[in-house]
Amino acid sequence: MLAVAMAVLLGCAAEAGRPPVAAGPPDPAPPLRLLQMNLCNSGIAGCFTGRAVEEGAAVIRAEVPDVITLNEICGDDVAVLERALAEAAPDASTSSHFQPARDRGTGGPYPCRDGGQFGIGVVSQTSSAVASAGIHPAQDPLDPEERAWLCLDTGAGSALTACTTHLAYTDRSVAVAQCRYLFDDVVGELRARDGAGPTVVGADLNLGPGDDPDFLGCLPDGFTDVGDDGRQHVVASPDLAAADFRQIDMRGTTDHPAMLVTLDPVTR
Repeated sequence: MLAVAMAVLLGCAAEAGRPPVAAGPPDPAPPLRLLQMNLCNSGIAGCFTGRAVEEGAAVIRAEVPDVITLNEICGDDVAVLERALAEAAPDASTSSHFQPARDRGTGGPYPCRDGGQFGIGVVSQTSSAVASAGIHPAQDPLDPEERAWLCLDTGAGSALTACTTHLAYTDRSVAVAQCRYLFDDVVGELRARDGAGPTVVGADLNLGPGDDPDFLGCLPDGFTDVGDDGRQHVVASPDLAAADFRQIDMRGTTDHPAMLVTLDPVTR
């Protein structure tokens, strides 16, 4: 019995004399894949085909993005697209949120032709919560649709905040004012929160390509942009860097290509 006790004590002493094993670096955060789509599905605009949501669901099943930002959709479309993501990523806890535009005439949600609500949305592979949402203070008084914005804390990518909006196309000065409000006020306030993580905006900004002076004047210092050389943009905060970008043909179902952007976390 004494011999056993001595062996245990000697073993403990040997362990105590060993230098501590240094912990390795933490595993890097995975890349984020964001899909931006404008589906022109109000039923009112000339680009409406009635097939864009079905095509969007097919793209989601094929690409399995982490986050999807959506413009020109009806409220019921969000559930269809979230279901497509859930089918493609069965182990994920998917979530989605919708924000209607406002009808200038009624003060209520802007309607789709089928009687539903028209607006924007975000779908995520993770549980999410609305960080903030609302109607832009600057609007074109001649446009019956008052434009909205939506930001979610998705829980992805180190507590990523994902935002979307669809800015005015009828008056460029209004679109510029809305863009500045989104980045200066909305995103600026979200970034100022304690423990704020990366922020990404996928949106149809109606301001042209990424070198447009009006668009560049909206971006905060250090934010980067990937665009489709037209109106859609994916804008990332300095803690994210675009690693890959691809346009996806929507086969004539809407007047916009889809944009799939891969963003890598930036380590400092």
